[in-house]
Amino acid sequence: MRVGIAHHLGWAVAVTASADHRVVDRRRIDLVEPGTATAPVHHEGKPLDDAAAADLVARVRASAARATAAALDGLAAALPEPIVSISLRSWPPDFPDDIAVQRRVPYEARADSVMYRQVLAEAARARGWAVHLYEAKDVESRAARILAGRADDVLHGPRATLGPPWTKDHRTALAATVVAAGG
Repeated sequence: MRVGIAHHLGWAVAVTASADHRVVDRRRIDLVEPGTATAPVHHEGKPLDDAAAADLVARVRASAARATAAALDGLAAALPEPIVSISLRSWPPDFPDDIAVQRRVPYEARADSVMYRQVLAEAARARGWAVHLYEAKDVESRAARILAGRADDVLHGPRATLGPPWTKDHRTALAATVVAAGG
């Protein structure tokens, strides 16, 4: 089984596909515990100095690690076969770790999103799953090239067979599993 993730701040769409690209599971998963700030770097509210911001990020990251672990464990337990990989939207490999730097342009608009992807990657690797990164702007077209004549049926067919919701997030996540499998 391959899992594709289309993440947002604090939650994600997870689509699990079999080796033949059939959707086995689709669900919304929480990436942070209830009541926890979802955007600690792009924090709104009382201004924080760098030390307080770093503390907030550390608390949110710990919450995200717990929530993500629980979500991935729940997903894995619900599947008929083991998960072999997870696909996540890529992030710059040189993205800064320093919170003071992350709070400045151009990083502050992306830092929270990168944190969730990093936490997902860490949780997947801890479970022995391969981590594949994809570019959101072209993953669906890359999957369509791999699938050739089956592309429409594989990427759009689940809406008819499974019913709503089947959104762009679902297609993106499924396409990412196709690209990760290479066909």
